[in-house]
Parts: sequence; C-alpha cells; structure tokens
Amino acid sequence: MTCTLCPRNCRANRAANETGFCAAGTTPKIFRYGPHFGEEPPVTGERGSGTVFFSHCTMRCLYCQNHPWSQSNRGDDFTPPQLARLFQTIADQGCHNWNLVSPTPWLPQIREALAIAGARKLPLVFNTSGYECVETLAEYADLADVALCDLRYADNATAAAASGAPDSSGLNSAASND
Repeated sequence: MTCTLCPRNCRANRAANETGFCAAGTTPKIFRYGPHFGEEPPVTGERGSGTVFFSHCTMRCLYCQNHPWSQSNRGDDFTPPQLARLFQTIADQGCHNWNLVSPTPWLPQIREALAIAGARKLPLVFNTSGYECVETLAEYADLADVALCDLRYADNATAAAASGAPDSSGLNSAASND
C-alpha cells in the first residue's frame, strides 16, 4: 500500500521501508505527550490538553518551532497497542482531550490504537498544519471531534518558499471548508 495521506501524494511504500517527504515509517514516533497548557483556552481548559506531539510533519516550515521532532526524526516508536495505553494514561491524568499534533502520517495507526483502547474516553483534537487532503479528512472524520488547523499562507509563492508547499493556500481553504 502506498502513502497518499497528505497532499504530497508521494506514494511511498512505507510497509517496505520506503519513506516519502515526511520520512515516516510504519510505527508512529512520538516526541512528547502529556498535559499541555499552550493551546487555545477552550482546548486547554483547567486540567490541560492531553497533547501527543507526533514526529514527521507533512510540511517543512523554515520557521518551525517543533523542528526537533517534526523534521529531525526525534522521538520514540509506539506500536498501536502502546499508543492505546498512552491514550489511557492521558485520560487517567485528567486531561480534557487527546490533542494529536501532526497526526496525518499516522492516521491508520491512530485508528487502530483507538480501536484497541475501546470506547472513546476523551474528545479527540485533530491539531494540524492545515496541509491536508480533503479525501483523507473525509476518510478519518470519525476520529476528529475538534479540528484545530493552522492557516499559514494566503499566497502560494510564500508557501512554496517557506514550507515547500506551493499549493498550500488552496488546499487549506478546501480542507477547512470540508
């Protein structure tokens, strides 16, 4: 199966250890997780957002504050059963939600982990750069209770120069209207 989860449509055969633009493999890599208070107040609440910072973003923004994990392959591998346990840990910590940052390369594994975990205990926040395929968003819409998508660019030339994503503004608009 080739990867077509993001607009880059790189078709990397991740199961055969091919990596595409984001350099993701088959096992989700997570840099950090736990209560986070740096999101918008409705998401953070009083007990924090249960944020999971996934490695391997679908963009390579020159200004990225998350560069160590989004672009530099840092973090630990989590199989879907381990990810299911991580979700339980976050719920046990009293967080208001599961806030998945840059989840797109890992959506199939996230779906598997949630199935292993059983009944959803917390709302799920899909926290993304906004550089998404409308088809992928539709396929995984059941996973997102809240979409927290960045609008980074209104100009495709700027998107190309700063993130290597010349089609970003049109895709972001289409994704946010879906």
